[in-house]
Amino acid sequence: MRNFVITVNGTQYEVAVEEVAAGAAPVAAAPAAAPAAPKAAPAAKKAAPVAAVAGEKVTAPMPGNIIDVKVQAGSTVKKGDVLVVLEAMKMENEIMAPRDAKVAQVLATKGAAVNTGDALVVLE
Repeated sequence: MRNFVITVNGTQYEVAVEEVAAGAAPVAAAPAAAPAAPKAAPAAKKAAPVAAVAGEKVTAPMPGNIIDVKVQAGSTVKKGDVLVVLEAMKMENEIMAPRDAKVAQVLATKGAAVNTGDALVVLE
């Protein structure tokens, strides 16, 4: 029996490997060893819940991180203006205003992680 330490995606695992002579019958696999204590990953900021304002909500089309917020509450926007920049899968996605409106509330914050359907901006 030989013991090895293998690192997969930054997590270390201890593995025991049994050497088998040529032509010997395979032996049933032993249960996998518990992984070594993984390093603590930095926690992503989560968008804080905010009291909802009546109006049309512009939502995140996919999960990702907010890398820029281009508007403020009270701003007037035209259809197609960029409201928020969302990074997903290493690509920057511009979330645009669906119509001419006034921004009632900005729910997205720079650096926050969002899921599909999370409200980013509320338009009047």
